[in-house]
Amino acid sequence: MKTIIAFAGSNSSTSINKQLATYAASLVDGVEVTVLDLNDFEMPIYSSDREKASGFPEQALDFISKLKSADGIVVSLAEHNGAYSAAFKNIFDWASRVEQKTFLSKPMLLMATSPGARGGASVLGMALDRFPRHNANIVGKFSLPSFNNNFSDGKITNEALNEALIEQVKQFKQSL
Repeated sequence: MKTIIAFAGSNSSTSINKQLATYAASLVDGVEVTVLDLNDFEMPIYSSDREKASGFPEQALDFISKLKSADGIVVSLAEHNGAYSAAFKNIFDWASRVEQKTFLSKPMLLMATSPGARGGASVLGMALDRFPRHNANIVGKFSLPSFNNNFSDGKITNEALNEALIEQVKQFKQSL
């Protein structure tokens, strides 16, 4: 059976991006899904001095191991001041030192959401530019605007937006 990893680029206990990533992953039938929590990968802020002195934190090695073991990746990025959350950026920094080709050519469904009308468009654009440089095979992308108006009870309530996500999930599934 194929396996996918789903996570949010957020360490919030009430992350709307984790809700979206979990929902999107649930739409991929016939796969085993593991939802990661960034809080399980908390580590010191990356610095080259720290890397030279102590090597890689166990959490960075574990994160890369989980990516390696999956057939695909579903990620929804939180947008903090137009960029990645500090929690995700730190994991990404450490993980990219462990494995420069961080995403290992795994098929990726890349998403973002926010309470605002732009739906995390800035961070999504940033990731669309950056992630392929780390071997992301982005096969689908989706932005959910106005999360609180369009998501309830664990699913997207706006039919048109839900259909748009389902189309991206189909592309993702076909690439597994």
